[in-house]
Amino acid sequence: MTQIWPTPADPLKIGTRGSPLALAQAHETKDRLAAAFDLPAEAFEIVVIKVTGDAIQDRALKDIGGKGLFTREIEEALLEGAIDIAVHSMKDMPVDQPAGLVLDCYLPREDVRDAFVSLSATGLGDLPRGAVLGSSSLRRRAQVTLRRPDLQLVEFRGNVQTRMKKLGEGVAAATFLAMAGLNRLGMTAVVRSAIEPEEMLPAVAQGAIGVERRVSDARVEALLAAIHHRDTGLRLVAERAFLKTLDGSCQTPIAGLAVLEGGLWLRGEILRPDGSAVIAGERRGAVTDGAALGEDLARELLAKAGPGFFG
Repeated sequence: MTQIWPTPADPLKIGTRGSPLALAQAHETKDRLAAAFDLPAEAFEIVVIKVTGDAIQDRALKDIGGKGLFTREIEEALLEGAIDIAVHSMKDMPVDQPAGLVLDCYLPREDVRDAFVSLSATGLGDLPRGAVLGSSSLRRRAQVTLRRPDLQLVEFRGNVQTRMKKLGEGVAAATFLAMAGLNRLGMTAVVRSAIEPEEMLPAVAQGAIGVERRVSDARVEALLAAIHHRDTGLRLVAERAFLKTLDGSCQTPIAGLAVLEGGLWLRGEILRPDGSAVIAGERRGAVTDGAALGEDLARELLAKAGPGFFG
């Protein structure tokens, strides 16, 4: 397959955060496009954009504005035409895009599981009573507290390398990272155990990469259509509809996972932030009914939770 654009003289500009993982995801997108259209690496330019979420490391996301802090500056650059596409970790993405932007391209999904990472223990059950566990995720904190209320939890922000450094310095005895990110970075050696979804349901869209574009850019739309992974898209439609109906943000502990298994199977749960309660449910249906399944499951969990569940 050949393509007139992009070219080395007029490259496709790919916007991304500057962390090693974000760069790995941008390069994966570039490599897939280059392979699909038989283009040289010089036909692409990776543009690193500093985002507020990376600049502020000493406070919890819920205290400084939530998920949009990882996307706002990148989306502004996309709207202004400074970049042609934006590559995102989908679990960091708000459920609504700014006017003029659309997310309709997803790369094949990686491992959805959480990884237990520690220099001293092989799993959550092996940590001694009162041990310190570091996590910035309200979902993981609530899920851990539900299982191990004796543990001390501390805020643990930063990229993978920063979090590993904190473990080495003794800030915490253990943490959780996404298996997907560790796979993409070639860092699976740090994993002590992978947590199956039956034990700890992952974040909505965990392991998925999304590529955002301008609605009006037909050239980019045609390029991205060639690398879109349909199965991942079907799964994320269900998960993100579930999240949107719950009005999910970094201030609400929510987990959800859709798989294609003789149709679409969606599991979801909401937790009290203090880990004192969890409400879970599931739906099965046609793969094309993901949005309706997600909305319906969310409404069921909200009805069971009642007002004030999230505190």
